[in-house]
Amino acid sequence: MRSAIYGLGLVVAASLFIGGCATRGGGDTALSADLPTSVPPGTKLSISVNTTRVALEASGRSNTLPFTVSEWPVVSAGPDIIQAFRGGALDVASNAGIPPIHAHATGVDAKIVGVKVRSTPMYQLATAPNSGINSLTDLRGKRIGFSPGQAQGVVVLRTLQAAGIGLNEVKLVELNGPQFLTALQGKQIDVAPLGEPSATKYLAQYGAQGARAIATPAVDALTILWTPTAVLQDAAKLAAVTEFVKIWARADIWAWEHQDQWIDAYYVKDQKVSAEDGRRILSTVEKPYYPSNWDDAIKWEQETIDLVTRSGYFGKSFAAAELFDRRFEHIANEAVPAQYRTKEPQ
Repeated sequence: MRSAIYGLGLVVAASLFIGGCATRGGGDTALSADLPTSVPPGTKLSISVNTTRVALEASGRSNTLPFTVSEWPVVSAGPDIIQAFRGGALDVASNAGIPPIHAHATGVDAKIVGVKVRSTPMYQLATAPNSGINSLTDLRGKRIGFSPGQAQGVVVLRTLQAAGIGLNEVKLVELNGPQFLTALQGKQIDVAPLGEPSATKYLAQYGAQGARAIATPAVDALTILWTPTAVLQDAAKLAAVTEFVKIWARADIWAWEHQDQWIDAYYVKDQKVSAEDGRRILSTVEKPYYPSNWDDAIKWEQETIDLVTRSGYFGKSFAAAELFDRRFEHIANEAVPAQYRTKEPQ
């Protein structure tokens, strides 16, 4: 199936992490050990979860953490996170479900330690100006931006599957997610999946020139926290990661319950969209849900593994359970109020 790829080049920002990065030493704490209940003084983590950083600052809680955040690098693309993990430059990150699959295929040993679940689509298919694409059936024969190691790649595969379109009926142009906007603007591709607020920014600039957004039924079901296994083998960092899982979930709840402050802090000041657009985007976001049992999350991850490997990516299928550290299964769930532990009916 790789013959369907027309590469403009998958760019991974390795240069961000190579200079000055020491290789992580890890420790000798067993992966079956009980999770620590306190964080040793002086423990530091490098964390790439921008939404948590913004929520902590906006809520005035950034100085109350039981460990030190050495830095909050703004890195979101799965391949870049993997490169940072590989170089020992990053301890914890938030992504969708696909980057851990990519990491497994490239020999980066990492585990999922936090799970948030959604049941509605969060991506739209943004079209290049005057592309002629008005529905999913129009995707046949088109050039589609595709990042196999990111959530957007799975959205593309699931969208084509739902529309009954084979990979041999489209041209998948392999790019890193941050390159989608430039490629759409330059008409190097016809369509690409964009999340918010990127879709809003793009349409505000190019909507008048014929760009549009097409709904897709593809659901990217998981938002995960993950960390290199070496971090979990370091007793002090393991304790800090355990606490951060709670902080991550609670920060998300704060944002949900303080929407006016969140819109101003995140959408307006951090993401540079209008307050009106921020409110519109937030109206499409589901209430946070942190399950007490990861069986469904592992099932969804297994379906994703089978889909991407069957499509010709990341080698052979493997057991999704290998990616999860189930010692953390109840950590986020028990850290939030009861109404966020139960999935609302759709």
